[in-house]
Amino acid sequence: MSGERPSDAAGPDSSEGHGEGLLGALLDQSHELPPQLIAPLVADVVRGLGGRDPALLLQDYGQLVLAPLPGRGLAAGEPVSIDGSPAGAAFLRGVPVEEPQADGVRVYLPLLDGGDEVGVLAFTLDTVVDDRLLLRRLAALVADLLITKSGYTDRIFQARRLEPMSVAAEIQWSLLPPLSMTVHRVAVAGILEPAYQVAGDSFDYALNDDLLHVATIDAMGHGLDAATMATVAIGAYRHARRADIGLAEIYAFMDRAIAEQFGPDHFVTAQMMRLDTLTGHLQWVNAGHPQPLLIRDHVVVERLESATTLPVGFGGEQPVISERVLRHGDQVLCFTDGLVEEREPGGQQFGEEQLIDWVNRVERSQAGVRAVVRALSNVLKEKRGGRTSDDATLFLIEWR
Repeated sequence: MSGERPSDAAGPDSSEGHGEGLLGALLDQSHELPPQLIAPLVADVVRGLGGRDPALLLQDYGQLVLAPLPGRGLAAGEPVSIDGSPAGAAFLRGVPVEEPQADGVRVYLPLLDGGDEVGVLAFTLDTVVDDRLLLRRLAALVADLLITKSGYTDRIFQARRLEPMSVAAEIQWSLLPPLSMTVHRVAVAGILEPAYQVAGDSFDYALNDDLLHVATIDAMGHGLDAATMATVAIGAYRHARRADIGLAEIYAFMDRAIAEQFGPDHFVTAQMMRLDTLTGHLQWVNAGHPQPLLIRDHVVVERLESATTLPVGFGGEQPVISERVLRHGDQVLCFTDGLVEEREPGGQQFGEEQLIDWVNRVERSQAGVRAVVRALSNVLKEKRGGRTSDDATLFLIEWR
C-alpha cells in the first residue's frame, strides 16, 4: 500500500464532479486509506473545489502555534502563531475565516470533532467562497480522518511535537481524553503545564447519557514515578466510573488501587465530579485539591467549599459528597496546586487571589471554554515569570 499513488488509491473520481460528489469520494476512500495518503487525498479534494496551496495546520502540544503537517501536495512552512493570525482566529473561535489576498481569498477552516479542535485546514480560492456549508462539511470530514488515522501512525503526533518530550509526559498525553468537548448542554476544556515535561497531573472526563463525569488528579513526586502513579489513578477512576458506582465508591476504589500498588507513603490528590446536564445538579468529592471556583456572568463569585477528605491512597473514611445546583451559563474551574504555589520572580507565591483576578480579566476578553482555558494558562505562565516548576492543570466546565 505504501507505494500507491493517490490518483490510484485515494484521488477523487473526476466523473463525480464537484461539491457533494467530492466529499462522497473523500468519505468512500478514507476507510482503508493508509495514513501517508491523507495529505495527497486532501490536496486532491481541495484542487477539485478550485483551491490551491492547501495546508493542514495542527495544534502543538503547548497550544501556542499551529504546526503544518508534512505531506505530498500540502504547502510547507513554519508554524503559525495561534495569537494574532487568521489561522489562529479560526482555531480559537471555531468558525471559518476568509482573508482577502492579491491572488484570491485564503480560507481557514477549523477542524472540529465533537467540539474538540484538531487544527485548521487552509487553502486559497480565486474568489469569495460561495458554498460555505460545503466547506464546513469538508473540514468535518478531514477532522474525522485525522483523528481516526492518528490512532495508528506517529506522523501526526510528530508534527505537533515542537520540543523534546519527556517519557513521563509521553505517558500522560497518551492517557488524556480530547482536550475539549462542546455539546448542546455542556462544554469542557483542559490544559496541562508544562506540556512537554508534565508528569503527575492529569484529568479525565466522560459524558454518559445526561451525566458528565470529571476527575482531575495530581500524583505526588516528579518524573516517571509520578506518571506511573497518575496512570494507575486514572485507570482506577475509569474502571470504577464504568461500573456505574457512586462518587464515594469511586474514591474508595481509587484509594485501594493506589495503596495496594504503591504503599502507605504515596498518594494522589484528586477531585471527582458529576454534573447532571439536564438539571445542573453538581456533585463532587474533594480529596486534597484546591477548592474549585464558581464563575457566573464571567466573574468568580465564590469558591466551592466542601469537606476535604484524605488524598487517594491514605485510606480515608467515606467522603462527604458536596452538592450545588448550577445556573445556566455557570462555569466551574478546577485547578491543581502547582498553578497557585509557583513563586513569582520576586519570590512570593502566585496565590489564589491573583488567579481569581486573572480569571475575571480573561473571562471578559475571551469567548468559549477552550479559548478561556488557553488564554488563562498563557497569561498565568507569563505572570509567573514563565516558570512551571511543578505540574499545573486547568479544567473548565460550562453548563450551557
